[in-house]
Amino acid sequence: MTALQYLLLSATLAAFVVLEYALGYSQKFSADAGDNLLDLLCFVLLAAFTQPFIFWVTKSIALRVAPGMENAWADLPWYGMVGLLLLGDDLLQYWWHRASHSPLLWPLHRAHHSAQYMSARIIYRNNFFYYLGMPAIWMSGLLVYLGLGPVYMVYIVVKLMVITGAHSSARWDAPLYRIKVLAPLMWLVQRTISTPATHFAHHAMSNDDGIGYYTGNFGNLLFFWDVLFGSAHITQRFPPQVGLRDDLLFGAEKWWVQLLYPLFRSRRQHSVLVKNGKSDATSAQTPLSR
Repeated sequence: MTALQYLLLSATLAAFVVLEYALGYSQKFSADAGDNLLDLLCFVLLAAFTQPFIFWVTKSIALRVAPGMENAWADLPWYGMVGLLLLGDDLLQYWWHRASHSPLLWPLHRAHHSAQYMSARIIYRNNFFYYLGMPAIWMSGLLVYLGLGPVYMVYIVVKLMVITGAHSSARWDAPLYRIKVLAPLMWLVQRTISTPATHFAHHAMSNDDGIGYYTGNFGNLLFFWDVLFGSAHITQRFPPQVGLRDDLLFGAEKWWVQLLYPLFRSRRQHSVLVKNGKSDATSAQTPLSR
């Protein structure tokens, strides 16, 4: 990514964080020192190492395998490039995210749901290997090699604005649901992009209240993928609690275990972050406990 792109991404994230502090939402965070460090390191590692590394490896391989294809698609119309990015990046990430709620990949995604608060700062809170193995980043690197770089710079900023807004405790959509004249528009918006209401439901601690839906609502930029593939749950309400119940029962996992599992493993009595591990928290938000 270019320096301008990093600047725009950082400014977008910072703007939402500042808004949360200005509105007083930060005072409601239940974050401890481990949470603060985990949120920060996940962002820094992805931006400073993982994505640049993947793009460099992808380009290096492509130059050896198909040197004549560099910028071969640069003359495509912008809307064609956007379509390719929505399919090659956002749709692929939807399926990666959905697969990450299966027992096999859940330990790499668990950190994202262990936060007992919603905030712009948790958008990249995932295990290091979650992003290193994410097919969408590798595909994006290939598409940039093929010539989609200028459009990708705009696309990724728009995508970040949507997913940051969907995680933000500022809940930009909440007041809009109360305006009757906007009801048709918000009906469409909720079925097109990720919003706080639909994404908070994905982070809910429980599905029992009819609001939480951690077994669906996997979309990142486009929530339409959830509508299309039958994983959508739309209520325009917000769950009373987010996070993982097994953390409440057995204590939070150490930040370095969440970040670098399986290099480090949990010492908790009940944990998915050990070899063949399971949690006994049968109502907790973890595939291995159901």
